[in-house]
Amino acid sequence: MGCSMGEDVKDPAEKDEFSAGSGVATEQPVPPLSDIDDLRKQYDDLNDRFLRLAADFDNFRKRTSREHETIKNFANERFALDMLEVVENLERALQSEDTHLREGLVQIRELCSAILQRHGISPIDALAKKFNPAEHEAIAHIPSDKDEGMVIDEVARGYRMHEKVIRFAKVAVSKKKDNERMED
Repeated sequence: MGCSMGEDVKDPAEKDEFSAGSGVATEQPVPPLSDIDDLRKQYDDLNDRFLRLAADFDNFRKRTSREHETIKNFANERFALDMLEVVENLERALQSEDTHLREGLVQIRELCSAILQRHGISPIDALAKKFNPAEHEAIAHIPSDKDEGMVIDEVARGYRMHEKVIRFAKVAVSKKKDNERMED
């Protein structure tokens, strides 16, 4: 076998640093066993922290859910206690003489209004106002001399809690009278 001067001849027993045509080293350095043990220990520590964090989050989610349910169940407790005062006053009014009955009912109505106000509940003024579908529910259209679309009767009062309408006012709304009568 002839070799030219510029060629290096390799022993076929020697391993090539690169695999055939891939350009990637075939052998990678193996870390010492102490490094592997350190990495495994770090992995175990991180996995343990992850599992504890997942358990803590699950416990937090369950506790928050229970607290939310408790708040929901007892949200109206104060309102209910205030309303018990009204019920007691109604019972006293029913036991009183008829001469004082009206006076007692007026006081109970004022007490109810005060309780509602304390809880952010206020009536919606509807009479003589322009019909507003965001606050009113039209249950009748009545021919009237008033401008069309005006509330002329309130069948059931509407209420809002803070800024939200919780019950629409049931109203009768005016419409133009038919003045198209033919004179004979």
